[in-house]
Amino acid sequence: MNQAILFLLAALILVPLAVRLNLGSVLGYLLAGVLLGPVGLGLVSDPATILQVSELGVVLMLFVIGLALEPQRLWAMRSAVFGGGALQLGACTVLLMPLGFAMGWTWQATLIGSLAMALSSTAITVPLLQERNLMARPIGQKGFAMLLFEDIAAIPLLALAAVLGSTLGTPAPVSPSAHASGWLGPLMQVGAIAGVVVFGRFVAYPVMRFIAGLPVRELFTGFALLLVLGVAALMQAVGLSMGLGAFIAGVLLASSPYRHALENDILPFKGLLLGLFFIAVGMGMQLDLFLTSPVQVVAGLVIITVLKLVGVWLVLPLVDLHGASRSQLAILLGQVGEFAFVILATAQAARVLPAEDAALLTLIAALSMPITPLLLMAFDRYARPEGSDRPTDAIEDDKPAVLLAGFGRYGQIVARLLLGAGLKPTVIDHDSDTVDSARRFGFQVYFGDATQPDLLAAAGVARAKVVVVAIDDAAQANRLVETLQAQWPHLKIIARARDAVHAMELEEANVHHVQREMFESSLRSGRATLQALGFDAFHARQMADDFRRYSESFVKAARDSRHNEDDLIQRVRESREQFEKQMQKDLERQVRRTGDTDWHQQRP
Repeated sequence: MNQAILFLLAALILVPLAVRLNLGSVLGYLLAGVLLGPVGLGLVSDPATILQVSELGVVLMLFVIGLALEPQRLWAMRSAVFGGGALQLGACTVLLMPLGFAMGWTWQATLIGSLAMALSSTAITVPLLQERNLMARPIGQKGFAMLLFEDIAAIPLLALAAVLGSTLGTPAPVSPSAHASGWLGPLMQVGAIAGVVVFGRFVAYPVMRFIAGLPVRELFTGFALLLVLGVAALMQAVGLSMGLGAFIAGVLLASSPYRHALENDILPFKGLLLGLFFIAVGMGMQLDLFLTSPVQVVAGLVIITVLKLVGVWLVLPLVDLHGASRSQLAILLGQVGEFAFVILATAQAARVLPAEDAALLTLIAALSMPITPLLLMAFDRYARPEGSDRPTDAIEDDKPAVLLAGFGRYGQIVARLLLGAGLKPTVIDHDSDTVDSARRFGFQVYFGDATQPDLLAAAGVARAKVVVVAIDDAAQANRLVETLQAQWPHLKIIARARDAVHAMELEEANVHHVQREMFESSLRSGRATLQALGFDAFHARQMADDFRRYSESFVKAARDSRHNEDDLIQRVRESREQFEKQMQKDLERQVRRTGDTDWHQQRP
């Protein structure tokens, strides 16, 4: 409990300070770890245990990343992932290997050390891309593809460390799947991945549908955590990466209607654990090496960072990234990744790397992480020309984005009209039966509470131009309008009003357009009734149009009276009597003019 208080207190002090200084939240977490760790105040004595727990933050992040990638999109990215990713990892490794030979290492130590240091950090790069709204642009897509390849490559690199140890005549480290010898180990791993695929496709969705239909909302959050942690534990049990399993589970659920709800529930845990991960990294920094080997630490940090920047920069034109984005992505990928800690530890256990060399590389890897936000800040201030590279980084979909909250009878008509115009809205509804029914008819609808800011952000509200509020509950609709106007003031809001009083509330909130849900259909029914009683079509339409103008002006004029029920009732009665008298006068004028024009022959 005391350690949890210390973590939260240090994070709440140092992270806002780092963000305020434009250094990024990652550097704030690392500084908090240094302050609490053995090198700082010494308030936490076992950072290794905390690091093991906090690695779940990386696992949850990979699950959330997988949720954003449908299998079709992932397949479309295969050339960028396996082509660009392999080029980047290979180029950085080749540039780093002479450094190992210069240190007098064996070729085995040089190879595994260079491969480990060539990896970049998903946990640092992705949040930085998201902070700058770059994930949807080519720079974000290319960078993520390379990071994804490295996350996949971390698995064979762990096996490579053990194999290299055996070539030196040293025992390989015992893995969780050590009991499965020969072909049985890979078979278990393939079976585990197949099991995750089957579970995601045929089990997870029905279970989520059942839980979503229950009134206990926190059960859905519990299932989301159980799903991610269960898959991660299964992958670890067969000797694979927990992150890979979480990513596969996310991809399989990316096309489900519960995608945004899952992301909304996971995000708070992901953020906390990811912050804890960086705190643990900061605590584990052996800064005493600055005293014993200062030249090696500083020179190694500078040389490795420069070589990685050069390696990435040379590769990016081959994946069609040029200009300012080329330099910016090189900086974003210039640090050493979190998987390097695991690979270096495995290499040390296999006796491929001596303990002192592994400790040196681990410290350099940790120190390279805060270098990235510092270099990026310098790039933003000095290197990137204003407005440069805009054509390359343009968002792919330039059509107006629409977010539709609520998919009942009202929302369905709005969605069909938008689809007919070639616009595909993102639809959110809180009723699981409605979601399932709509998807059977071909609509892309997601389950979740649209009044939750995190869910709105996950659904892409920041990129939307219009939000249609089609929720049938007036209080929820008002709450959604308040949230949208407070956090995303650029949006135009089209809102459904339940009745005249609700319309007044929305008008008072300065909603762009307010439409009462039954108003137009009721007017048409009134017109049909008048015609059935003998009124001609033109005059019936004219009366309906007059009533529409009267009603709209009344709603705007009387909205200040809605808080006083007696005053509102009095104004309604007076306005109704005035309208009826005006209509009677119009009828009398038309009767006197009968025969003077052929207005009664017209049609609406």
